[in-house]
Amino acid sequence: MAARKILTVAEMAACDRAAVARGVPGAALVERAGTVVADEICRRFAARPVRVLCGPGDNGGDGYVVARLLRGRGWEVCVEALAPPASLDAKVMAGRWEGEVLPLDPTVRATGLIVDALFGAGLSRPLEGDAARLARASERVVDRVVAIDVPSGLSADTARPLGDAAFCAALTVTFHARKLGHVLEPGRTRCGEVVVGDIGLAEPVVQLFENGPELWLPRFPWPGASAHKHARGRLIVISGDAWSTGAARLAARAGLRIGSGLVTLFSPPDALQVNAAHLEAVMLRPFETDLELEQAAADVDAAVIGPAAGVTETTLVNLLALARTGAALVIDADAITVFKDDPDELFSVLDRDDVLTPHPGEFERLFPGLLAAGPQRVAAARRAAERAGAVVLLKGPDTVVAAPDGRAAVNVNGSRWLATAGSGDVLAGFIGGLIAQGMESFEAACAGAWIHAEAAAHFGPGLIAEDLPGLAPAVLAGLWQAADDGGAD
Repeated sequence: MAARKILTVAEMAACDRAAVARGVPGAALVERAGTVVADEICRRFAARPVRVLCGPGDNGGDGYVVARLLRGRGWEVCVEALAPPASLDAKVMAGRWEGEVLPLDPTVRATGLIVDALFGAGLSRPLEGDAARLARASERVVDRVVAIDVPSGLSADTARPLGDAAFCAALTVTFHARKLGHVLEPGRTRCGEVVVGDIGLAEPVVQLFENGPELWLPRFPWPGASAHKHARGRLIVISGDAWSTGAARLAARAGLRIGSGLVTLFSPPDALQVNAAHLEAVMLRPFETDLELEQAAADVDAAVIGPAAGVTETTLVNLLALARTGAALVIDADAITVFKDDPDELFSVLDRDDVLTPHPGEFERLFPGLLAAGPQRVAAARRAAERAGAVVLLKGPDTVVAAPDGRAAVNVNGSRWLATAGSGDVLAGFIGGLIAQGMESFEAACAGAWIHAEAAAHFGPGLIAEDLPGLAPAVLAGLWQAADDGGAD
């Protein structure tokens, strides 16, 4: 299966125009869209009263199609219009609806579904009047709201409400591809379940994707029949001092679990004893100076630095030493913060194989003002990757991975259970372990983030970071089966 693309509003509009230019009538696209929505509603709900709220544009046209089809299938349907249809295609579809059209009622009722067909992705101004009142009321009955394209009042490009009101839905049915508003917060929560319907549009050329196995599984570094540990990648992780060793061990164990053949924890002398007491398959090696680290790491494939490393000059010079080895770097936590006063010093030693894994606070330290200035997290992450010349993974419930060449992906399987100390250290280890095995860094960051979230979702409540490496094998087994079957589900 091909990687699933994410579109901007402008890219989606271009797809629509291209279809019309190829001779597909606009009314046919609206009919297809309404049919997809009606089918999804019938797939999930038994027949019941339904209010279809229609706006004046093509989104409203979709609503008239839904109303007609549901009534034809025996549903009790009430159509309420915010305004008369204004677009040509909406007028055509309204003309095919043979029932009554009532004015929009800004209240919610005790029972029945609400189909929000007021405004689609093209809306550029806040909701007003009865539409805004009804949007606020929808928050009390989210489980009974179905949105067409995007919940009305939500920007499909920024994932934020355009004003102080936007619908909330349990199900959003969109077309051709998800938009940014479906995958970034707070839009993702407001959309509920998102279903993408095929209405026969051509594939656009874009570089923004949903992060899922379709994006990277064909190039996942599975071992061959003759594989041995030395051929499966050499990963090192840099430990903090004696009182701050656990984070690095989490990253090292994660790298081993994800498949790296040899994982070594490089430890300051004062931390050797505590690290030795907790390690088994992960190897241990002492070092005292940055020069010693550089020499010892000369033949490794990837290195993780930052988890509980300390915001110190030692961490800074250790990172610069690793950068001189040619190993791909996964830079996390303290190894990010230590460059807050001079981010350009860090950027000057990075290349496209390196990965930065900041949470929003760390991102702000390296790229001050970038998150606030951008329309959304994808734009900020892309600009950061271009500036750093490296892959940037911006953590969050809607984790974004961006490469310097413009590619970007958004995690759509984020798990709330990852909000626990140490989970980011495990993620750094997953990514480092995949890079060590030869996976391209952007895809390794995407795969690591997806596996990380999937493992957490499998466990659920009570998850702690120590659980995560041990949960990876079940996720990997599912991926192995999907790869063996010829692709991702």
